[in-house]
Amino acid sequence: MKKIIIAILCCSPFFATAQKTDKKLQAKLQQAISGFHGDIGLYVKNLRTGKIISINADTIFPTASIVKVPILVGIMDKIKKGELQYDQEIIYKDSLLYEGSDILGSFKSGEKIALKKVIMLMLTTSDNTASLWLQSLAGTGIRINEIIDSLGLKNTRVNSRTPGRENNRTQYGWGQTTPFEMVRLFEMIYTNQVISAAACERMQRVLGRNFWDAEALSQIPPYVEVFSKNGAVNASRSEVLLVNARHNPYIFSIFTKNNKDITWGQTNEAWILTRKISKMLWEYFEPKDDWEASMR
Repeated sequence: MKKIIIAILCCSPFFATAQKTDKKLQAKLQQAISGFHGDIGLYVKNLRTGKIISINADTIFPTASIVKVPILVGIMDKIKKGELQYDQEIIYKDSLLYEGSDILGSFKSGEKIALKKVIMLMLTTSDNTASLWLQSLAGTGIRINEIIDSLGLKNTRVNSRTPGRENNRTQYGWGQTTPFEMVRLFEMIYTNQVISAAACERMQRVLGRNFWDAEALSQIPPYVEVFSKNGAVNASRSEVLLVNARHNPYIFSIFTKNNKDITWGQTNEAWILTRKISKMLWEYFEPKDDWEASMR
């Protein structure tokens, strides 16, 4: 009973705000985001000390492609139940195509592909055709949302192709979440609290192979293990990372919406800010002197 109570408290926004805030870092981040032309939310957690930074962390934002993390959870649930096998071959059909530049969409109808490769395409290259196929295989957004709700995450949902969530889709797109809840989901995966320990280990491995590494990921040294997912549509650019740093492993999420700058180059305001914050956090949690000392 005690473990159940602790789990419920840990998943609640009240618990998050009750934790000790890193006031020094909070002030630095508040200054960094001041003047941003859009709505922004941040949640940062030092996994060693438990200290947090919470800025608009319970505000709902569009997930864009970050919705693929809940879809991954849904697939792992099917694998745990034996309804799917990680290594099984499945057959691609033209009817699955989501127009765009995705790799899977170049397949011919009737071609076979291993489920694990479809998962890789969804997480690594953010292939939308693969993702919508997996969403269907997971039991659609209805089943995925049931699982996410059972984890205590009340605002994280799949909206697209999910009956009853048409209004949410109009407002937020494919999916929705909060900065706090997405950090919480990553933390639960990291601590083997989702589906099973084996499923969590598998999810961490696939989340550690992100092709889209030009923003927050670009500020983390390549020799550091990072589990991440990012998402972007015109007026919303977001990213979540769990950084397995040597001294202070940490998770952070940055979500934006209603952005004035909707350009797609490296000078996009939200992406510049994302890189700035990621660099700031890395240097704050892993000072250069600590790294040099550890190598002696």
